[in-house]
Order: sequence, then C-alpha cells, then structure tokens
Amino acid sequence: MAETVNNPEKEELQKVAGPWKEAWRGFRKSKVAVVGMGIVIFFILLAIFGPLITLQGINEQNLSQRLMPPSSTHWMGTDDFGRDILSRVVYGARISLWVGFLAVIGSVVVGSILGILAGYYGRFVDTIISRIFDIMLAFPSILLAIAVVSVLGPSLRNALIAIAIINVPNFGRLIRSKVLSIKEDEYIMSAKAIGMKDNRILISHILPNSMAPVIVQGTLAIATAIIEAAALGFLGLGAQAPSPEWGKMLADSRSYLTNAPWTMIFPGVAIMLTVLGFNLMGDGLRDALDPRMKS
Repeated sequence: MAETVNNPEKEELQKVAGPWKEAWRGFRKSKVAVVGMGIVIFFILLAIFGPLITLQGINEQNLSQRLMPPSSTHWMGTDDFGRDILSRVVYGARISLWVGFLAVIGSVVVGSILGILAGYYGRFVDTIISRIFDIMLAFPSILLAIAVVSVLGPSLRNALIAIAIINVPNFGRLIRSKVLSIKEDEYIMSAKAIGMKDNRILISHILPNSMAPVIVQGTLAIATAIIEAAALGFLGLGAQAPSPEWGKMLADSRSYLTNAPWTMIFPGVAIMLTVLGFNLMGDGLRDALDPRMKS
C-alpha cells in the first residue's frame, strides 16, 4: 500500500484558510446577510455597468419634458430641468459608492495605525492618541463633518475627506482595544523573547489578528458614509450641481415633493436600499466572524 505523504505547507495553508472558510459558511447560513450582499452586489454592478445601458445623458436637458411622471420613455420620470432621473440615479450610485469606499479605506488606514500605536506602546503614546479620539467623539459626527467641510470648502472631495476624518476614532478605538488583548498573548510574548523587532510583530502578528472586527465595522461604516455624504450634499456642502449625487438630487427636488414626488422618491429609495444592503451584510459578517455569536 502506498504511504500517505504529509505536506506541511498544505497543512499550514489549510489551517490558515480554515477560519475564513468557516466564516464564509456561517455567513451563507444567514439568509438576511445573503440578501444584503445581493443588494450590495446589485448596486456595485449598477455603478460599473449601469451607465452603459442608460439611454439619456445625466445632464441632458429637455425643458418641454420637465417634471414628467414615470413612463415608458423615462422609467423614473424627469426632474425640473427635464433630465432623466433613471440616468442620474444610476450615475449617482457610482458617486455614492466611490465616496463610501474611499472614505472608509482612509479611516481604516489612519485609524488602524493610530490604534495599533496606542494599544501596543501604551503610556504617553496611548494617552495622547486616546485624548485626540475622545475630543473628536465629543462632537456629533455630522457637525464635525460640517465644520471640516466649512474649513476646506464645499465639494465632493472635501466631503469625502471630512467623512474619513470623523470615522477615524471609531476604527482607532476598535483596533486599540483589540491590540491591548492580543499583545498579552503567549505568541506575542514569545516573539518578543526571541528578539523579534516591534515593526515585524505589528505587521506579522498584531495587524492580521486584529482585522476581523475591522472588516465588520468597515462594512457598516460604508453605509454610514453614504448617509453622511448624502446629508452633506443635501445641505449644499458636498457634491455641487450638476453632479447627480443622491443627496444633492434630494435637495434639488424638495420643492417639488407635492406635485412631482418621484423626483425625491427614487433617489431616496436608492439611498435606503444601499444602506440597508451594507447593514444587513455587516450584521452577517459580525455573526460569522465573532466567536461569541456562534453557538
């Protein structure tokens, strides 16, 4: 009989991939989470390929057809300039998702760096960083975002920067608390005992083992970032005309709520569904990645 040859590299790969495969199986068991992922994938595909199938330009005006209700020609009707709302909603998906993803990526990068430094080195480093986080969290997030945009000037780019800044403390404190527990584990103490440098410990051990809660928080934060971008656009501090950003579309159509409600309904529904999708998916990821949620 042929002897079974053990492959240490294959066994190690299975050990590494095992927890993520288990998390994926747990995620798929949640029908609500799968529905949320389906909604998110739909809007991502809409943002990528939607502009290829729209028949009208986002800024193509036809004043003779202004405020037309939904019809076979304009499935979502037209706005006060006769522009096709469907085309603008589709292009708005690209803007909102772009803002949501980039803002969260910026928050994760900066927050993770600050949180790891605070949690690992402690003492005065922890004190300074934690006090900065406390000061930022003392203000309501939307008011802090308005203050940042007021300083930088109203634009979509500055709104993105403001959203990234106000979410840094959330990720920083999350990573800090995770690092405080991880750095006392035996494998970290062993790495220090054999003389491994701090930067290698942080990159090879601390960071990978701290990413699970960040993934969950990041998914939920994308939904929050989309709402904040829409809020800033609604207040005139985010995207500027004629950009088809959903919040800006709501602001431009609020005067026509009674006689042309479709001008607000469709951008509002797009915001609601996108945020709902990310929230449902985030809840599913939390249940799948958090050991305390498993039976």
